[in-house]
Amino acid sequence: MDCHVYYGIHRRCVLRKKTWILNFSVFFLHIFTSSRALDVSQYGAIGDGVTDDSQAFLKAWEAVCIGTGDGQLIVPAGMTFVLQPLKFQGSCKSTPIVVQILGNMVASSRGNWEGDKDQWILFSDIEGLVVEGNGVINGQGSSWWEHKGSSRPTALKFKSCNNLRLSGLTHVDSAKAHIHINNCNGVSISNLRINAPESSPNTDGIDVAASSNVIIQDCVIATGDDCIAINSGTSNIRVSGIDCGPGHGISIGSLGKDGETASVEDICVQNCNFRGTTNGARIKTWPGGSGYARRITFSGITLDNVENPIIIDQHYNNGGSEKNTDDKSSAVEVSKVVYSNFVGTSKSEYGVDFRCSAAVPCTEIFMKDVRIETPSSGSGQVAQGQCLNVRGVSTLAVPGLECLALSTDMLSSAELPERTCMLPQPSVQPSTRPMQDPFWVYGSGGKRLRVFDVVLTSFIFVVLYMY
Repeated sequence: MDCHVYYGIHRRCVLRKKTWILNFSVFFLHIFTSSRALDVSQYGAIGDGVTDDSQAFLKAWEAVCIGTGDGQLIVPAGMTFVLQPLKFQGSCKSTPIVVQILGNMVASSRGNWEGDKDQWILFSDIEGLVVEGNGVINGQGSSWWEHKGSSRPTALKFKSCNNLRLSGLTHVDSAKAHIHINNCNGVSISNLRINAPESSPNTDGIDVAASSNVIIQDCVIATGDDCIAINSGTSNIRVSGIDCGPGHGISIGSLGKDGETASVEDICVQNCNFRGTTNGARIKTWPGGSGYARRITFSGITLDNVENPIIIDQHYNNGGSEKNTDDKSSAVEVSKVVYSNFVGTSKSEYGVDFRCSAAVPCTEIFMKDVRIETPSSGSGQVAQGQCLNVRGVSTLAVPGLECLALSTDMLSSAELPERTCMLPQPSVQPSTRPMQDPFWVYGSGGKRLRVFDVVLTSFIFVVLYMY
């Protein structure tokens, strides 16, 4: 029957229409406003730079790990959170989990430290973890550095976190290493700033161990130790666009300590700058170890007043190599290493220093397009080179080395491992902006902008009024 025939029926039809419109509008409003990232302040974090916010962070993590907040956790901007050692444990229901650090996270000082001294912040057994933002992670290391012989915590550690992305943050003054990657596969690290005083002990920028398919790119690192250290159990590692200095350069190792059997292969370090560092491209192994470090390429390297621009040291002894004359019967085998397209200055007279084992010499060491000078009265003086127990080939290399055969065609002398730089990319990382979350929630750093709620609510009333 036509709704316009009888007044009573007409009223019921209008009411049904209004009810349908109201239900649809409420559903529409729910879709656009129900999704929300979690904010640590919702769980009691104060962020005043004094209060211990550790328990609030753990509660927030527990919530996001079980699926609350669409897998997004926000450390809000404009706040400083003081934190004791934290363990963010998986596995989690949410995948991926996105942790946005927009504020400051500050470690408790040594005098107020409670619990584990191995690390400050640990993420463990989490698949598809994204940690990003423009916030600061401050390890408050100055209270620890004078206690060099005692246990000191790494600031940020990732253990067994596959398909990991870390980007955008500033890391300062760790008590020991700033970032440690262990037993992870498929890692992307980019656009970090890592800073600690040149005198701070063992404050590596990024350490990688027992991990594969790792990309580290476009970072500025200035510390008291290695800018990047690639340790045993690693393969398919690409490092590029790193500005390193001060610090101890980019190192493979140390490897083979206490008779360890080491394995490192398929490493590419390219397009990096070293400024005032102790070392540039370094490979360091302990006497008495075993295993291998192979298929390693350093390419496109710029040097500015670097003390040891190119160095292989199979007599490494934690800084006492010159005094270490114990050439043991075993050593980590170093082979298939390429140094290409090096240019710049050496602080010392030696631009290249290869000190290898008599028992296990370094083999297939290639140098091409290398020119290292020493600053002298405004004009470059060619640096010197020295080598011990090394076999390989060089072309267009200054300084030249007697231990390396000269060749005008390196490509015909051996198959260069420089192809290491053609590495497969790690697994594609999930978007850090989940599609189910309204763009205004993401853009506001996890704090919902209510203007959209008001607009949508007004829309409902207008529609109801028209009907």
